[in-house]
Amino acid sequence: MGFNAYPARPGAIGEVHARPHPLIDSPRVLVQLSFMTETGSSKDWAILAELARTLGVAAPDQQARHYAMKWGKGTLRWERHTEFSTYLWEGPLGEPDGKHGEDTPFGNGFSAPGPVISGIRLEIRDWTPETEKLIADFDPESLCYSIVESGRAAAITDFRQNGEGLTRILILDRGLSPSRRGALAQRLLEIETYRTFAMLGLPLAQSLSGRLTRIEERLAELTGAMRASGRRDSQVLLTELTELAAELEAQAAASLYRFGASRAYDGIVGERLAALGEEAVPGYETWSGFLTRRVAPAMRTCRSVEERQDNLSRKLSRATNLLRTWVDVEMEQQNRDLLASMNNRARLQLRLQQTVEGLSVAAVSYYVVGLVAYLTKGTSLFHGWIKPEALTAILVPAVVLSVWLFVRRIRKSHSDELPHAK
Repeated sequence: MGFNAYPARPGAIGEVHARPHPLIDSPRVLVQLSFMTETGSSKDWAILAELARTLGVAAPDQQARHYAMKWGKGTLRWERHTEFSTYLWEGPLGEPDGKHGEDTPFGNGFSAPGPVISGIRLEIRDWTPETEKLIADFDPESLCYSIVESGRAAAITDFRQNGEGLTRILILDRGLSPSRRGALAQRLLEIETYRTFAMLGLPLAQSLSGRLTRIEERLAELTGAMRASGRRDSQVLLTELTELAAELEAQAAASLYRFGASRAYDGIVGERLAALGEEAVPGYETWSGFLTRRVAPAMRTCRSVEERQDNLSRKLSRATNLLRTWVDVEMEQQNRDLLASMNNRARLQLRLQQTVEGLSVAAVSYYVVGLVAYLTKGTSLFHGWIKPEALTAILVPAVVLSVWLFVRRIRKSHSDELPHAK
C-alpha cells in the first residue's frame, strides 16, 4: 500500500510458514537424519549446493533455513535449527523383504555436515489385516501403540534402532487426507527428534553430580575449619573457597545452555504428544505414557543438578563473604596493633630526640664557650678590669641559653613545616 515496512516484518510473518508439513500419499516412507551443526550452516549449504549442482537445479540461498528439492522418486527437505539440521527424504516404499530399495540421498556419496544425533525411518501404510501384522516386528518390551486422528490412524514404535541405526515408526492409515497424513508424520518425527535432544542433558547431569558432591564435601570441611578459630588460617581458607567458587561457576556456565535446551526440547515433546490426541489400545502402552515414564526422570535429574549448582553457589558465596569479613576484622586488628607499635616507636624516638637535643646544646655550648675563651685570652680588651677566666665563666649561662633557644626555634620551625609537607 505504499507504506514503509518494518525491517523485521518479513521474518516475523514468514516464520509461521517456515516449516510447513508436506502433503504425503500412502504408502510412503520417510527417512530423516539429524546432524549436530553448532558451528553454523556453511557445511549444510556446501552439501546442498553440491546436490543441487548434481541435479541441475538452483542452490539455496546462504541465509536460507529450509530448502527442498526433488531426489529420485521422492523429495529431499532440509531444515536448519538452532544447534542441528535435519535432512528428510520422503518417497515410495521399497520391497517389503527387508532389503529396502528406496533411492535415498544418504548413500556412500553423501557428506555429513556433522556428527549424526538422530535417525528415523517412518513408514506410512494403509491399515489392513496384512499391514497390522507388522506390529509383531517391534520389540514388545517397549512397544507403543496408540490410536490417533480420531481413530483414522495408528502410530506404532518401540524407540529401538534397526540395523541401520534408525528408529522405526509405523503409521497405519485408515483414510487420512494427504495434509493430515503429513501433519501426523511431521509430529511423530519431531517427537523422536526432540526427545533425543532433550536427553542430551542427562549424561552431562550425571557427570556433574559427582563433581558437585566433591565440592559439597570440601565446602563442609572448610566451614568446619572456619569454626575452629584457634587453628584457622583465614587467608588459606579464603583462597580455597575462591577456587571452589570459580570451579563451580565454570561448570555452571558450561552446562547452562545444555540444561536450558533440554528443558525447551522436553517442552516441545510434551506439546507434540498432547497434539496427537492419543487413544489407548488395550494391552499396549501409549506414546505419552512411555515417554513420560522414561524421559521425565531424566529431566528431573537435570533440574536437580541445576538446583544443586544454584544452592551450592549461594552457600559458597555466603561462606566466602563471612570469611572475607573475618579477614577484614583480622586485618583491622593487625593495623591497630601496628599503629600502636608505631606510636610507641614514635614516643621512643621523641625521647631520644630530646636527649640528643640536650646533648647537642651542651656540645655546641662547650665549643662556643671555648671560642669565647680563646677570644678573651687573645685580646687585651678586658685585661684592665676583669680577668679572661672570670669573663668566660660569666658568659657560660648566656651561651647555653642562647644555644638552647636557637635549637628550640629550629625544632619548632620543622614541626610547623610537617603539615605542609603532607
